[in-house]
Amino acid sequence: MIAAAGRERADDGRDETEAERLDRNYAELLQELRVAQTGVQILFAFLLGIAFQQRFTTIDQAQRVLYLITLTSAATAAVLLIAPVAAHRVLFRRNRKDEVVAITSRLASAGLACLAVAILSAVVLVVDFVTGVTVALTITITLGVIVAITWLVVPLLLRRRPEE
Repeated sequence: MIAAAGRERADDGRDETEAERLDRNYAELLQELRVAQTGVQILFAFLLGIAFQQRFTTIDQAQRVLYLITLTSAATAAVLLIAPVAAHRVLFRRNRKDEVVAITSRLASAGLACLAVAILSAVVLVVDFVTGVTVALTITITLGVIVAITWLVVPLLLRRRPEE
């Protein structure tokens, strides 16, 4: 970084102070969390609602276990994706933005992992109920590969590429 009158030029060409960089990073993380939170909230609400449906009593023991895994994964994802708000409240005005950004990033990653588990287990649960276990596993494995490629493999490959 090259310093000039209290400002720094980062390797990415941005002319911002450390505080401005942290503010930008935190704002970007919050935007990402808004997208993920919407998805997890819809899934969680669906899962809470289906337990009170009349046909829910017809699911077998394996489907009940899968439902509990799905519900717990969605609840955990919701907690992890909302946790940065609590961390920010506790650390607000304590000059700890670097720690808020770091913990928010880790919580977001863990929340997305739980969300992936919740999505995949919800799909296998519903498809198993509708068509049977073979179709459910086929669809869910395919979806799992898509999640792994789009959420993990592609970003990691892009991360390894040299910056232009």
